[in-house]
Amino acid sequence: RSCVRSVGDRKLRFDVTGRLESECWNKMRLFLAMLMCAGFSQMAFLRPLASGAASAGRRETYLRSSHHEAGAPSETAPSEVHSLRRWGLGLVAAALAALGLRNQPAKAASFPVQGNEDIMKPKAHGSTEFPVQEVLRWKVDRATADRICSYNRHFAEYAGYWSSTNFLKEASREGETFYDSVSGKPLFVAPTGRSWKDFEKESFTHGWPSFRDEEVNWENVRCLPGGECVSVDGTHLGHNIPDAKGNRYCINLVSVAGLPPTV
Repeated sequence: RSCVRSVGDRKLRFDVTGRLESECWNKMRLFLAMLMCAGFSQMAFLRPLASGAASAGRRETYLRSSHHEAGAPSETAPSEVHSLRRWGLGLVAAALAALGLRNQPAKAASFPVQGNEDIMKPKAHGSTEFPVQEVLRWKVDRATADRICSYNRHFAEYAGYWSSTNFLKEASREGETFYDSVSGKPLFVAPTGRSWKDFEKESFTHGWPSFRDEEVNWENVRCLPGGECVSVDGTHLGHNIPDAKGNRYCINLVSVAGLPPTV
Protein backbone atom coordinates (compact mmCIF):
# COMPACT_ATOMS: atom_id res chain seq x y z
CA ARG A 1 0.00 0.00 0.00
CA SER A 2 2.79 2.43 0.78
CA CYS A 3 4.38 1.76 -2.62
CA VAL A 4 1.17 2.56 -4.48
CA ARG A 5 0.58 5.61 -2.37
CA SER A 6 4.10 6.82 -2.99
CA VAL A 7 3.72 6.37 -6.72
CA GLY A 8 0.41 8.23 -6.63
CA ASP A 9 1.97 11.08 -4.67
CA ARG A 10 4.76 11.35 -7.21
CA LYS A 11 2.25 11.59 -10.06
CA LEU A 12 0.19 14.10 -8.10
CA ARG A 13 3.26 16.26 -7.57
CA PHE A 14 4.01 16.02 -11.29
CA ASP A 15 0.51 17.21 -12.22
CA VAL A 16 0.42 19.97 -9.62
CA THR A 17 3.84 21.24 -10.68
CA GLY A 18 2.64 21.45 -14.27
CA ARG A 19 -0.42 23.46 -13.28
CA LEU A 20 1.55 25.80 -11.05
CA GLU A 21 4.10 26.36 -13.79
CA SER A 22 1.33 27.20 -16.25
CA GLU A 23 -0.34 29.64 -13.83
CA CYS A 24 2.96 31.32 -12.98
CA TRP A 25 3.82 31.76 -16.63
CA ASN A 26 0.41 33.25 -17.41
CA LYS A 27 0.91 35.84 -14.66
CA MET A 28 4.47 36.46 -15.80
CA ARG A 29 3.39 36.97 -19.39
CA LEU A 30 0.75 39.51 -18.30
CA PHE A 31 3.32 41.35 -16.20
CA LEU A 32 5.86 41.40 -19.03
CA ALA A 33 3.25 42.61 -21.48
CA MET A 34 2.55 45.53 -19.13
CA LEU A 35 6.27 46.24 -18.95
CA MET A 36 6.50 46.20 -22.72
CA CYS A 37 3.65 48.71 -23.01
CA ALA A 38 5.33 50.89 -20.42
CA GLY A 39 8.59 50.61 -22.33
CA PHE A 40 7.01 51.65 -25.63
CA SER A 41 5.18 54.50 -23.92
CA GLN A 42 8.45 55.63 -22.39
CA MET A 43 10.10 55.55 -25.81
CA ALA A 44 7.28 57.60 -27.34
CA PHE A 45 7.62 60.11 -24.52
CA LEU A 46 11.39 60.33 -24.83
CA ARG A 47 11.45 60.85 -28.61
CA PRO A 48 10.31 64.52 -28.54
CA LEU A 49 12.24 65.08 -25.33
CA ALA A 50 15.40 63.79 -26.96
CA SER A 51 14.82 65.96 -30.02
CA GLY A 52 14.28 69.05 -27.92
CA ALA A 53 17.23 68.23 -25.71
CA ALA A 54 19.48 67.79 -28.72
CA SER A 55 18.46 71.22 -30.04
CA ALA A 56 19.03 72.76 -26.64
CA GLY A 57 22.34 70.99 -26.47
CA ARG A 58 23.43 72.46 -29.79
CA ARG A 59 22.48 75.97 -28.66
CA GLU A 60 24.30 75.43 -25.38
CA THR A 61 27.34 74.14 -27.24
CA TYR A 62 27.39 77.22 -29.43
CA LEU A 63 27.06 79.60 -26.46
CA ARG A 64 29.70 77.79 -24.43
CA SER A 65 32.09 77.52 -27.34
CA SER A 66 31.96 81.26 -27.78
CA HIS A 67 33.53 81.63 -24.34
CA HIS A 68 36.23 79.00 -25.02
CA GLU A 69 39.44 79.51 -26.82
CA ALA A 70 39.75 78.13 -30.33
CA GLY A 71 40.33 74.38 -30.34
CA ALA A 72 38.80 73.83 -26.90
CA PRO A 73 36.47 70.82 -26.66
CA SER A 74 32.76 71.57 -26.85
CA GLU A 75 29.85 70.10 -24.88
CA THR A 76 27.40 67.50 -26.29
CA ALA A 77 23.69 66.92 -25.73
CA PRO A 78 22.75 65.68 -22.23
CA SER A 79 23.61 61.97 -21.77
CA GLU A 80 20.68 61.35 -19.41
CA VAL A 81 18.24 61.22 -22.32
CA HIS A 82 20.32 58.60 -24.14
CA SER A 83 20.59 56.55 -20.95
CA LEU A 84 16.83 56.58 -20.58
CA ARG A 85 16.36 55.55 -24.19
CA ARG A 86 18.79 52.68 -23.74
CA TRP A 87 16.94 51.65 -20.60
CA GLY A 88 13.64 51.58 -22.49
CA LEU A 89 15.09 49.48 -25.30
CA GLY A 90 16.67 47.10 -22.80
CA LEU A 91 13.37 46.67 -20.99
CA VAL A 92 11.52 45.78 -24.19
CA ALA A 93 14.30 43.37 -25.28
CA ALA A 94 14.27 41.62 -21.89
CA ALA A 95 10.49 41.23 -22.01
CA LEU A 96 10.60 39.75 -25.50
CA ALA A 97 13.40 37.35 -24.52
CA ALA A 98 11.51 36.17 -21.43
CA LEU A 99 8.34 35.58 -23.43
CA GLY A 100 10.34 33.61 -25.98
CA LEU A 101 11.62 31.24 -23.27
CA ARG A 102 8.06 30.02 -22.70
CA ASN A 103 7.95 28.63 -26.23
CA GLN A 104 11.04 26.47 -25.70
CA PRO A 105 10.42 22.80 -24.73
CA ALA A 106 10.65 22.19 -21.00
CA LYS A 107 13.60 20.16 -19.83
CA ALA A 108 13.01 17.12 -17.69
CA ALA A 109 14.68 18.15 -14.46
CA SER A 110 14.00 15.11 -12.28
CA PHE A 111 13.59 12.29 -14.78
CA PRO A 112 14.80 9.74 -15.50
CA VAL A 113 15.71 8.53 -12.04
CA GLN A 114 19.34 7.49 -12.29
CA GLY A 115 20.83 4.21 -11.11
CA ASN A 116 24.36 2.81 -11.10
CA GLU A 117 26.07 -0.24 -12.53
CA ASP A 118 25.76 -2.14 -9.24
CA ILE A 119 22.13 -2.87 -10.18
CA MET A 120 23.33 -5.04 -13.08
CA LYS A 121 26.18 -6.83 -11.33
CA PRO A 122 26.26 -10.65 -11.82
CA LYS A 123 23.79 -12.57 -9.67
CA ALA A 124 22.53 -16.13 -9.46
CA HIS A 125 20.84 -15.91 -12.87
CA GLY A 126 22.75 -13.43 -15.01
CA SER A 127 21.87 -9.90 -13.91
CA THR A 128 18.86 -11.19 -11.90
CA GLU A 129 18.48 -13.52 -8.97
CA PHE A 130 15.86 -15.66 -10.70
CA PRO A 131 14.79 -16.55 -14.25
CA VAL A 132 11.67 -15.04 -15.80
CA GLN A 133 8.30 -16.31 -14.63
CA GLU A 134 7.10 -19.65 -15.93
CA VAL A 135 3.96 -18.12 -17.41
CA LEU A 136 4.14 -14.72 -19.10
CA ARG A 137 1.30 -12.61 -20.45
CA TRP A 138 0.29 -12.07 -24.05
CA LYS A 139 1.93 -15.35 -25.15
CA VAL A 140 5.39 -13.81 -25.41
CA ASP A 141 8.25 -16.26 -25.95
CA ARG A 142 9.71 -17.25 -22.57
CA ALA A 143 13.17 -18.23 -23.88
CA THR A 144 13.51 -14.87 -25.62
CA ALA A 145 12.31 -13.12 -22.49
CA ASP A 146 14.82 -14.90 -20.25
CA ARG A 147 17.70 -14.13 -22.59
CA ILE A 148 16.84 -10.43 -22.95
CA CYS A 149 15.93 -9.86 -19.30
CA SER A 150 18.83 -11.61 -17.57
CA TYR A 151 21.69 -12.15 -20.03
CA ASN A 152 21.67 -9.01 -22.11
CA ARG A 153 22.59 -5.35 -21.89
CA HIS A 154 22.33 -4.10 -25.48
CA PHE A 155 20.09 -6.25 -27.68
CA ALA A 156 16.32 -6.27 -28.05
CA GLU A 157 13.40 -8.24 -29.42
CA TYR A 158 12.93 -7.52 -33.11
CA ALA A 159 11.06 -4.35 -34.11
CA GLY A 160 7.33 -4.94 -34.22
CA TYR A 161 7.47 -8.13 -32.14
CA TRP A 162 5.14 -6.63 -29.56
CA SER A 163 2.31 -6.31 -32.11
CA SER A 164 2.68 -9.96 -33.16
CA THR A 165 1.70 -11.15 -29.67
CA ASN A 166 -1.74 -11.10 -28.03
CA PHE A 167 -0.96 -7.73 -26.44
CA LEU A 168 -3.19 -5.61 -28.69
CA LYS A 169 -6.07 -8.07 -28.23
CA GLU A 170 -5.86 -8.31 -24.45
CA ALA A 171 -4.46 -5.00 -23.16
CA SER A 172 -6.83 -2.63 -21.36
CA ARG A 173 -7.41 0.60 -23.27
CA GLU A 174 -8.27 2.33 -20.00
CA GLY A 175 -4.77 1.78 -18.63
CA GLU A 176 -2.55 -1.28 -18.65
CA THR A 177 -0.04 -2.06 -15.90
CA PHE A 178 3.19 -3.66 -17.10
CA TYR A 179 4.96 -5.96 -14.61
CA ASP A 180 8.58 -7.08 -14.44
CA SER A 181 8.86 -10.46 -16.18
CA VAL A 182 11.20 -11.63 -13.41
CA SER A 183 10.01 -10.11 -10.13
CA GLY A 184 6.43 -9.21 -10.99
CA LYS A 185 6.87 -5.64 -9.71
CA PRO A 186 4.84 -2.92 -11.50
CA LEU A 187 7.07 -0.94 -13.86
CA PHE A 188 4.83 1.06 -16.21
CA VAL A 189 1.20 2.16 -16.49
CA ALA A 190 0.02 3.28 -19.91
CA PRO A 191 -1.57 5.28 -21.22
CA THR A 192 -1.12 8.02 -18.61
CA GLY A 193 -1.70 11.64 -19.58
CA ARG A 194 -2.59 10.68 -23.16
CA SER A 195 -4.96 8.43 -25.07
CA TRP A 196 -4.49 4.78 -25.91
CA LYS A 197 -4.47 5.80 -29.56
CA ASP A 198 -1.47 8.07 -28.95
CA PHE A 199 0.38 5.37 -27.03
CA GLU A 200 -0.29 2.77 -29.71
CA LYS A 201 0.64 5.11 -32.56
CA GLU A 202 3.96 6.05 -30.98
CA SER A 203 4.77 2.40 -30.25
CA PHE A 204 4.00 1.39 -33.83
CA THR A 205 6.12 4.26 -35.16
CA HIS A 206 9.22 3.20 -33.21
CA GLY A 207 8.69 -0.58 -33.23
CA TRP A 208 8.59 -1.12 -29.46
CA PRO A 209 6.26 -0.10 -26.61
CA SER A 210 7.22 3.51 -25.86
CA PHE A 211 6.60 5.13 -22.49
CA ARG A 212 6.89 8.68 -21.18
CA ASP A 213 8.08 9.98 -17.80
CA GLU A 214 4.64 10.01 -16.18
CA GLU A 215 4.00 6.41 -17.26
CA VAL A 216 7.03 5.03 -15.39
CA ASN A 217 6.85 3.62 -11.86
CA TRP A 218 10.08 5.20 -10.61
CA GLU A 219 9.98 3.13 -7.43
CA ASN A 220 11.06 0.12 -9.50
CA VAL A 221 12.74 1.55 -12.62
CA ARG A 222 16.16 3.15 -13.10
CA CYS A 223 18.16 4.50 -16.02
CA LEU A 224 21.91 3.97 -16.16
CA PRO A 225 24.38 6.61 -17.42
CA GLY A 226 24.51 5.09 -20.93
CA GLY A 227 20.71 5.27 -21.31
CA GLU A 228 19.99 1.62 -20.46
CA CYS A 229 16.63 1.25 -18.73
CA VAL A 230 16.50 -1.47 -16.04
CA SER A 231 14.43 -2.58 -13.11
CA VAL A 232 15.81 -2.22 -9.58
CA ASP A 233 16.16 -6.03 -9.52
CA GLY A 234 18.49 -6.13 -12.53
CA THR A 235 16.04 -6.90 -15.34
CA HIS A 236 17.09 -5.33 -18.65
CA LEU A 237 14.09 -3.42 -19.99
CA GLY A 238 15.28 -1.31 -22.91
CA HIS A 239 16.74 2.16 -23.42
CA ASN A 240 15.84 5.80 -22.96
CA ILE A 241 15.86 7.43 -26.41
CA PRO A 242 14.78 11.08 -25.96
CA ASP A 243 13.05 12.93 -28.76
CA ALA A 244 11.52 16.39 -29.25
CA LYS A 245 8.78 15.60 -26.71
CA GLY A 246 11.20 14.54 -23.97
CA ASN A 247 12.33 11.21 -22.58
CA ARG A 248 11.02 8.16 -24.43
CA TYR A 249 11.58 4.75 -22.89
CA CYS A 250 11.77 2.16 -25.66
CA ILE A 251 10.95 -1.11 -23.86
CA ASN A 252 10.95 -4.80 -24.80
CA LEU A 253 7.51 -6.28 -24.30
CA VAL A 254 9.10 -9.58 -23.17
CA SER A 255 10.67 -7.66 -20.25
CA VAL A 256 7.38 -6.29 -18.95
CA ALA A 257 5.04 -9.25 -19.56
CA GLY A 258 5.12 -10.57 -16.00
CA LEU A 259 2.26 -11.28 -13.64
CA PRO A 260 1.91 -9.49 -10.28
CA PRO A 261 2.90 -11.53 -7.23
CA THR A 262 0.04 -13.41 -5.60
CA VAL A 263 -0.60 -12.70 -1.93
